[in-house]
Amino acid sequence: MDYEPHEIEAAWRQRWADEGRYEADPSDEDATFITVPYPYPSGGMHIGHCRTYTVPDVYARYRRLQGDNVLFPIAWHVTGTPIIGAVERLKKGEEDQLSVLQDTYNVPKDTLEDLETPMGYARYFIENHYKSGMKQLGLSVDWRREFTTNDERYSKFITWQYETLKERGLLERGLHPVKFCTEEENPVTTHDLLEGEEAEFQEYTLVKFQAELDGEAVIAPMATLRPETVRGVTNAYVHPEGEYVRAQVDEEEWVVSEAAVEKLRLQDREVEVTDTLTGDELVGKTVTNPITGDEVIVLPATFVDTENATGVVMSVPAHSPDDYMALQEAKADDERMEQYGVDPADVEAIEPIPILDIEGYGDVPAKSAVEEAGIESSDDPELEDVTADLYQDEFHSGVMHDDYGEFAGMTVENVRDEFRAHYQGSGEFDEMHEFTEEVVCRCGGDVEVAKQDTWFLRYNDEDWKAKAHEAVANLEAIPENTREQYDHTIDWLNEWPCIRNYGLGTRLPWDEDFVIEPLSDSTIYMAYYTIAHRLQDIPAEDLTPAFFDALFYGEDAVEDADERALELREEWDHWYPVDFRCSANDLIQNHLTFFLFHHAELFDPDNWPEGITIMGMGLLEGQKMSSSKGHVVLPGEAIERFGADTVRFFLLNSAEPWQDYDWRADAVSSTRDQLERFWSRSQEVIDYDVEEMVEITLEVEGEETTDVAIDEEARPDLEHIDRWLLSKLQGTIRDATEAMEGFETRTASQTIYYNFEEHLKWYRRRADLSRPGAKWTLREVLQTRLRLLSPFVPFMANELHEQLTGEPAEEAAWPEVDPEFESERTEREEQLIERLTDDVHDIIDVTGTDPETIRVYTAADWKHDVFDTVRETGTNVGQVMGEVMQDEELREKGDAVNDLVQDLVEVVRERSEAELQALADIDEQAVYAEAEAFLEREFDADVELYAEDAADVEDPEGKADNAVPFRPAIHLA
Repeated sequence: MDYEPHEIEAAWRQRWADEGRYEADPSDEDATFITVPYPYPSGGMHIGHCRTYTVPDVYARYRRLQGDNVLFPIAWHVTGTPIIGAVERLKKGEEDQLSVLQDTYNVPKDTLEDLETPMGYARYFIENHYKSGMKQLGLSVDWRREFTTNDERYSKFITWQYETLKERGLLERGLHPVKFCTEEENPVTTHDLLEGEEAEFQEYTLVKFQAELDGEAVIAPMATLRPETVRGVTNAYVHPEGEYVRAQVDEEEWVVSEAAVEKLRLQDREVEVTDTLTGDELVGKTVTNPITGDEVIVLPATFVDTENATGVVMSVPAHSPDDYMALQEAKADDERMEQYGVDPADVEAIEPIPILDIEGYGDVPAKSAVEEAGIESSDDPELEDVTADLYQDEFHSGVMHDDYGEFAGMTVENVRDEFRAHYQGSGEFDEMHEFTEEVVCRCGGDVEVAKQDTWFLRYNDEDWKAKAHEAVANLEAIPENTREQYDHTIDWLNEWPCIRNYGLGTRLPWDEDFVIEPLSDSTIYMAYYTIAHRLQDIPAEDLTPAFFDALFYGEDAVEDADERALELREEWDHWYPVDFRCSANDLIQNHLTFFLFHHAELFDPDNWPEGITIMGMGLLEGQKMSSSKGHVVLPGEAIERFGADTVRFFLLNSAEPWQDYDWRADAVSSTRDQLERFWSRSQEVIDYDVEEMVEITLEVEGEETTDVAIDEEARPDLEHIDRWLLSKLQGTIRDATEAMEGFETRTASQTIYYNFEEHLKWYRRRADLSRPGAKWTLREVLQTRLRLLSPFVPFMANELHEQLTGEPAEEAAWPEVDPEFESERTEREEQLIERLTDDVHDIIDVTGTDPETIRVYTAADWKHDVFDTVRETGTNVGQVMGEVMQDEELREKGDAVNDLVQDLVEVVRERSEAELQALADIDEQAVYAEAEAFLEREFDADVELYAEDAADVEDPEGKADNAVPFRPAIHLA
């Protein structure tokens, strides 16, 4: 039977659907509940999504084989504006959007009109991409429980959540910095962004320098993240060709870049522009430091970014390597200074002003830092790292000078916040927010920091933080090193704006002008999965907060609890808590930590999440996947070309879940070839005549075969090599099980498939495969491996297992280690044979000989005695020699014993106690004797076996005394 993956996979998909195979209902079995973030269908599913959904599927299938009742559901996240933005771009006929839809995601032209409503758009990609792709992949999803976050009943659930949080004082209203799309005029969150997903808010201090323009006093606010360095300012910079304005800002006259005007307005400032000017009109003027009263000159600098903050920059060359280098270059460029009317002598007179001391640096720390690094230009890429290092060192260890008054003698770390607050209170400082990088909305609009009157979640509440930390402490974090990332995120999280002005999703219950934003409505939806399919039978208007209180908190939580809610509570209670959440690493800083916060507040500790497994990023041919650039592979196309099992196996085998992986077509094609070879080998084993095997066995046992019922469990006599393979199989079960428990899907699949293939390769060299014992062994091995492989390649594994045994692999159990076949001694014996074989091949390769005779010399008995001494005494050479030299016969052997001890200490050091015990029990001579026929066949030569100290030893070249225990000497002739 040839391997035809498409036929096999189509048949099993239909069979699973007809049987409702993965529809999970409460039972007496232990429950396992696995979830993965529901997809956002603003575009199609691509190969990068496939591993995200396949990893939890593998774990779900594994737990079913372990006997658990497993729930693995999926739903669709449509909250927010990305889908609306995509629809608007489609309706406008934007070329880029049409290209993505038609060229990347193959949307037929005559279907585009169906996508011109938000839910029409979402439904198209749900049905034609995500859902179809997931079914093609064979995901074991309970499809009865799917929903969208725009569904009326789901909104009732979110309404309950937010009314509960408001009642508990964890929602507040007030001005708060938010990400604001200037195109849509709407707050946005990470999920709405095209660029700048990692951007964070930076709170700049504005130092209000005094200036004079046209005879009038104005303020030139200069943004800094290090306000404590204000006493070290020596000059300022503007972009000479930049566009600036004079503006009335609140009640003051400011001069700032034109780009800053809208930013200030968004941050709750009243701004009225009174005049425009260019940067060169400011160059050469002086401004007055509000703290020191010193006048400093404004210099021209094209490195000033007028799009950032106010576009006017203060310079502290004593403590900023960037500023130090800029000043040196300004001093060296007299021609440029004169071009803008600046006297070079004024620039030459500028000297750095140190404001703190720090051990390990000179009086001018920035000068020390750049000179030590050998930096001679502001273009040196190392300058950025040198600057960051100095900033970090000064923050933790820099001690302020005496002229800082009450702040003198303190470290920057202990001064900065209080120093800033002091001068903000007295009016010399102000504030402004900016992003750490450029941020662009999916609609294409610029995203700026805005202060909005908004509702926000109080993630800064200390009691709530404490509960979230407790949830992290109780969590199985995979990999373990992510645990500290959750704690770090909990620590820095402050208020989180949880609403937006418009979009799909749930309206804020007490103010329906607002919609709850995507990250805020996706924190506990895992609980909704448990009862989603059954809520369809309850009218939406009955799903009141009291209904959900009864459902999640029990009948004592409300008066006159709804019986329907209490019935649903039984199902929720069966599945909860979430055993594992599989999600992306970059969601730790928002979604996953919010997930922990909300569970910790809304549910008892017994129902807090038990585990989170982090997922790495997918690359395509070494580059980041990008739908907008068409650099993606669609699952349907990949499955059509390679088969679903191949797609799954490659994705699971290429890296552990939390590691990045790279989809490369040639490597995927190789995986397809490997699975085809596995199929062909399996067919050979399946074709073995079981009846013939059993009849031979009965004849060997001396019984009549006539009228004897055939027992497929009957076992022929097994030889050493059969028992070796079966022992290796037990180790494979043990290692694969351990890996699966830790979500190490790559380790597990490598162990089950690739590592064991190497064992089989050796077995086929060693064994007479026509023997009944060999055939029985290969059937036993295949049956077990198919059960181990079934979570990874469910179509192939189920098909082959059913051909072999009459039932699919998923209806069998996950294999358990059989002590009867687990033998350390057998494995060590075979290891000796394999090592001897390799050694002979190495000698043949090096010498270029074609031997007619191979002589093998095993170590003398006294050498084995020394091995026993080393094993019992330990790896301290001195102690071993002390023991050995008590034997007079060994003392006489002198240096030979010393050399041997050195060798055997290494042997013992590299092996476990179980291995050493097995080696001690081995009759080495008998092991090689058993393999004599194999060795003669392997090398087409006569094999002669001698003990080193035997009376009849034939040793023409004196090789015998080179033998050591478990490493015989070899002579080729």
